[in-house]
Amino acid sequence: MQPLAERLRPNTLDDYIGQQHLVGEGAVIRRMIEQKRISSFILWGPPGVGKTTLANIIAKTLEVPFYTLSAVTSGVKDVRDTIEKAKNNRFFNSSSPILFIDEIHRFSKSQQDSLLGAVEQGVITLIGATTENPSFEIIRPLLSRCQVYTLKSLEKEDLLQLFQSALKKDVILKEKNVKVEETDAMLRYSGGDARKLLNIIELVVESQSEKEEVVINDNIVTEALQQNPLAYDKDGEMHYDIISAFIKSIRGSNPDAAVYYLARMIEGGEDPLFIARRLVISASEDIGLANPNALLLANAAFDAVNKIGMPEGRIPLAEATVYLATSAKSNSAYMAVNDALQYVSQTGNLPVPLHLRNAPTKLMEQLGYGKGYKYAHDYEGHFVEQQFLPDEAEGQKFWRAQDNPQEARMKELQEKRWGNS
Repeated sequence: MQPLAERLRPNTLDDYIGQQHLVGEGAVIRRMIEQKRISSFILWGPPGVGKTTLANIIAKTLEVPFYTLSAVTSGVKDVRDTIEKAKNNRFFNSSSPILFIDEIHRFSKSQQDSLLGAVEQGVITLIGATTENPSFEIIRPLLSRCQVYTLKSLEKEDLLQLFQSALKKDVILKEKNVKVEETDAMLRYSGGDARKLLNIIELVVESQSEKEEVVINDNIVTEALQQNPLAYDKDGEMHYDIISAFIKSIRGSNPDAAVYYLARMIEGGEDPLFIARRLVISASEDIGLANPNALLLANAAFDAVNKIGMPEGRIPLAEATVYLATSAKSNSAYMAVNDALQYVSQTGNLPVPLHLRNAPTKLMEQLGYGKGYKYAHDYEGHFVEQQFLPDEAEGQKFWRAQDNPQEARMKELQEKRWGNS
């Protein structure tokens, strides 16, 4: 008998749960399917949110040849063989066959290179699935040929809908007398992962297979999972809990806790580059201008791990972790760019002041581009007061110094330049 997650895998968009921003009425992927014109794209999101299912639905709806490769087990030869099959299977004027690559972030540069020609020429329509940021893992030429669509962890309502659907539609569950008392633990342990939720349901039901009535409540779910530690996996809820605890321990200036969670991830077989990337993000978001050297050290740790691998890579990871945890903290740069982005989204493309514009042509010069600009280095202290923001934004403040020695010095210098305004 297939696992519950496979038995319930939807075949149409109407049965697909979640990701309404992509597949809801009028959303981009639904429109592509309805118009039967699919372009290459990459689905980016955490495990168990429907990436593979969505690719299968697209292939079935369009009725085109569908090829699947796993980046874990496939090499360049497999990619080329599959592309050759796709060429031979394509009929005149028909849609391109779909090549779905699961965990595409694990493909090497040469493997990704081998896809470029086929994608560009339309021999295949590529659909990739990844749990990692494509900007870090996918080569730029391939990324430029694909749209990236972000899938979100399933909301509580989505998970409850899936749970009810399982009870009503599954051939095994609908024959059982299931009494639902509580769902909090089940939803919490699933961590927004549909596959994890269905695995938990199956585990809880199997643990009561001898009983006439199957009861689902928080205690029973917790006990079932504790008795079956393999129900957890490093790509599921525990993965996200531990990386969250790791980052929050750094932010909370607790090096002992941070190193403990680092050890948990290393022992669990976590990708060391995943950890290193989080350190780079933390150095920018949580330490920031209070200690700019933190970003340099985190980036150096990333490079070192990339060069030397494991197990020695644990040492620069630990060095960066302790340094970041014990460092002064500031999120002023993080807050500044968020505030500026919000302002830009509200105000749109405000015109740049004429004196700040470049004037590469005679016409632009005649129109006043660059006229009146003051070159800061010609003035005492390499500073001269002039307008930099658009007229409508003049006076807006996005960066605010926080309470640490580094930013205190920066604030003092800015006040000397601009006054207290």
